[in-house]
Amino acid sequence: MMDTSTLAAIVDAVVRELDPSGAFAAARPGYRATEPEPARRVGQARSLAANGGERALGVDTTAATAIRAPGVMNPVAPEGLAAIMETTTARIGVGRAGARPRTAELLRFQADLAVTKDALERSVDPGLLAELGLFSVRTMVEGGKEEYLRRPDLGRRLSEEAKRTLAERCVKRPSVQLCVGDGLSARAIEVNLRKIFPVIESGCATAGLSFGTPFFVERCRVGAMNDIGDIVEPEVLILLIGERPGLGRADSMSAYMGYRPRSGLSDADRDVVCNIFDGGGVNPLEAGAYVLRLARSMIAAKASGVKLKMAEGNR
Repeated sequence: MMDTSTLAAIVDAVVRELDPSGAFAAARPGYRATEPEPARRVGQARSLAANGGERALGVDTTAATAIRAPGVMNPVAPEGLAAIMETTTARIGVGRAGARPRTAELLRFQADLAVTKDALERSVDPGLLAELGLFSVRTMVEGGKEEYLRRPDLGRRLSEEAKRTLAERCVKRPSVQLCVGDGLSARAIEVNLRKIFPVIESGCATAGLSFGTPFFVERCRVGAMNDIGDIVEPEVLILLIGERPGLGRADSMSAYMGYRPRSGLSDADRDVVCNIFDGGGVNPLEAGAYVLRLARSMIAAKASGVKLKMAEGNR
């Protein structure tokens, strides 16, 4: 990170070059230029300013230690600031240069934004789907990712071809139907699915619940559960889907669940286990066990969402 003396050298070098007469310093009494420095020192400062970027500043946008290091200069309570930063992944304690972000933090922000954009543009690895035996269907989004982002309504409806495929290939009226949707982060599916999928599948067998034919929905939104429910008619439908990525966080997945989903139902009729990911979220293995327990509660109460909460409250 750039120290104060180096920053001062850069400022002096720029001011001397733009105003060799010293008029700027005379007109601004509050500005104190340092004494003329040797040409070597000024040359180093100019080189640093010209090169910029991560290499010149020594910024590693991916290092966890750098990301969690407080950026506030001379904090009143350094240990307290560090402790607060450990409690959240929010961007706090990053410091500033005047009214602007510090260069190191700005570079990390831009790198994290690139991770987010990449998560939105990517598609789930076909090899992963083949490995887990998932066939693919699509929603009504036909114009690629741009249309998917602009028209969430189309992502909530299956295409006519998808409806025919599910009608032909899926076991009807299972106790639990598991489906996977890319959602807004393909990476979330790729890093979590291998861990949570077998937990749910084997857990159903252990609990004596029939397990439907799993499949993958491309360009999927949560509302697609209604169309799936109309065709497959499961007791409980589980949709694993990539969550909206945050800055630098693209591996968070959710499990949306509903009892006998069908046309006309809304979010009030669903439950969700969110923030499924290793290293700060709900561990995928634990999430799988919790999802199965929730599915059994839905079947016992014959309800989900708000109705399930009311049924549990009346016990």
